[in-house]
Amino acid sequence: MDFLTLFLIYLCFVLAVTALLCLCSGRRESFLARSASRASQVLSLVIPSQLQRVTHRALHRLFHTRSCLFVVLHVALQAAVFGEYTWEVLVYCWELQFHLLPLLLPYLLLAGNLACFLLCSRANPGTVTKSNAASLVKVYAYDGVLFHRGLVCPTCTVEKPARSKHCSVCRTCVHRFDHHCVWVNNCIGASNAGVFLLYLLSLTATAAAMAAVTAAFLVQVLLLSNIMHGTYLDAQGWEQPVEIPFLVQHLFLTFPRIVFMLGFVILLTLVLGGYCSFSLYLALTNQTTNEWCKSRRSGGSPHRPSQPHHRPLVYKNIYSKGIWRNLKEVFNPPTVLERKKK
Repeated sequence: MDFLTLFLIYLCFVLAVTALLCLCSGRRESFLARSASRASQVLSLVIPSQLQRVTHRALHRLFHTRSCLFVVLHVALQAAVFGEYTWEVLVYCWELQFHLLPLLLPYLLLAGNLACFLLCSRANPGTVTKSNAASLVKVYAYDGVLFHRGLVCPTCTVEKPARSKHCSVCRTCVHRFDHHCVWVNNCIGASNAGVFLLYLLSLTATAAAMAAVTAAFLVQVLLLSNIMHGTYLDAQGWEQPVEIPFLVQHLFLTFPRIVFMLGFVILLTLVLGGYCSFSLYLALTNQTTNEWCKSRRSGGSPHRPSQPHHRPLVYKNIYSKGIWRNLKEVFNPPTVLERKKK
């Protein structure tokens, strides 16, 4: 069946690319990075130099400067999916007398997701300034591997607290820096990491709830039509029992937009679910994405002048305090006073 085959190929391709990016993200000289570099070198011999400059400027503006493009895309995708869900799935389910609570659950989750989105995008992630740098230095201890005492940010000209990093997109140092998220157009740091985790969880739950309601509607349609227990004639005129490919084809020909939306939200649920699991793992172990990537790189951080080169540095997470206290720290980041009391 053509539609099912193409959809499965597309699904497997997207999942494989996502898994490959996750596996190679922490390696400095990964196979993926080398392949991309070689491909760009080959393409540079064919593509005109003027087009290369325009493409380079466009990519730099898109991924290395603060832009609302991904925010607009985020809102547009949500509006398109919920528009299709409202005008078709909700109406059909109401006619089939579905229970009201499951039908309204995606909207309730969307309201919470939008609230977390606004808080996360507009909140101060924990900017390190000259006025608060001295106090932030005392919050976390330096592990001597990823973070060293006495380093000064050459751009911000302030001493870098442990677990901080300079964001080239926002052009500022961020305390307990996790990453810069283009979808919320803001850095994720000490002050908004908890809200960002709630944003991810609510977005995943919204997609899962919508997929469940849509799938239940399509199954109900098949049950009412009695097609699941019947037969059909193949190209040679022989009667064949109804199988899953035929059912998917029948649904796609009857409700093409609903089936396409269902495939999209299922894929979104799988991708977001994997990212949520990774983010929860980081929260429960008191790590950031920046620290996780740095700890996985071969060779660790460079040696300090006082350290012998024949003794390799071994990274150990000194910030983990147990699952409950780690999770609490994400939503209630410690201050200098709290650290002195401990």
